Amino acid sequence: MKLRYPIILLCLLAAAAAFFLKEDLSAAQSASYLTAHVERGDIEETVLASGTLKPSRLVAVGSQVSGRITALKVKLGDTVREGDLIAEIDSTTQDNALRKSKAALANVQAQRSEKVAELENARLTLSRQQTIFSKHVGSEADLQSAEADVKMVAAQIEALDAQIAEAEVAVETARADVGYTRITAPMDGTVLAVVNQEGRTVNAIQSAPTIVILGDLTTMTVRAEISEADITRVKEGQPVRFSLIGDRATAYDAVLASIEPAPESITSDSSVQTSTSTSQTSSSSSSSAIYYIGVFDVPNDDGRFRTYMSVEVSVVLGAAKGALTIPSSALGTAEGPGRYRVRVMAADGTVAERSVEIGLNNKITAEVRSGLEEGERVVISSASTSASPARTGRAGGPPPMGL
Repeated sequence: MKLRYPIILLCLLAAAAAFFLKEDLSAAQSASYLTAHVERGDIEETVLASGTLKPSRLVAVGSQVSGRITALKVKLGDTVREGDLIAEIDSTTQDNALRKSKAALANVQAQRSEKVAELENARLTLSRQQTIFSKHVGSEADLQSAEADVKMVAAQIEALDAQIAEAEVAVETARADVGYTRITAPMDGTVLAVVNQEGRTVNAIQSAPTIVILGDLTTMTVRAEISEADITRVKEGQPVRFSLIGDRATAYDAVLASIEPAPESITSDSSVQTSTSTSQTSSSSSSSAIYYIGVFDVPNDDGRFRTYMSVEVSVVLGAAKGALTIPSSALGTAEGPGRYRVRVMAADGTVAERSVEIGLNNKITAEVRSGLEEGERVVISSASTSASPARTGRAGGPPPMGL
């Protein structure tokens, strides 16, 4: 009997030690993982881009004639209507050219009138010669000479008609040149820049010099630079959201209207450059990042958006509300399109891998379409080795038997 009680006591101590060791090992195993619950929420997958606001229509209003600017009728910030007078160029040269062309036209018209009179006289002479010849009084040579005179004068009139047409074209050209000295607005807009001031002489021989720059600010165009790494996922018609650099708290919605087929850097391509700059442009284009331009318009009736403001743009690839979500860091090995291995922790602390179907993934949160239930826990990562079961057992568990 004396021996039975120590044996029973040892058995009880061993059972208690096993129980506490199991609890500590389970707690240590749970503590060795960082987990997150599967929960419902809203998710949105986007592509980020930087952009610039520009007027939907931007026009450089220039001069087609050379001369001194005698009057500038607008100032910076003015709103103008189509046809409003912008500036006037000294028209002395153009006025003189118009007067000269009109005089040349009048001279040719007078010559034609003279020839018309000569033609009438030649026809009368021909009529008399025909009468005389019919009575066998005049000679045939005189009749033939009269007929030739009529044809000659008629031909001269035709030549003068051609000269008159040419002179009329010259008058129209000169009159147009005079009109070009009055520079008018080609559209409704706002004066964004005054390039040439009153009193300055402009030269339009090689290119049209710009007087002012007009922009239609009622509608602004956003030109967003989309990285080549993201452009394959972006399509026309996708919703976009943007905010101003100076007001990131306010978001504006729009729709992506178009994507330009080539990046702006194509203008520096070696195929369209001169031979002297080919090597320089080739080296610069190979080392620079490639961006494609996404374009969309936004109304600006209140004038909130200004020219060349910088904006942050998000192109919405997809969105889901009230979907099952997990942190993206919980996704393990990819098994195929939209399928990943995910470690799931059971209620007893054990961890098992499971195949899960994933939808949207913005690299922070992932949408779960199948394979998980709300409330389950997924493993994000393992905790530090300080929380390992071995060390936990030595620190807080009961001492081994016999010590």
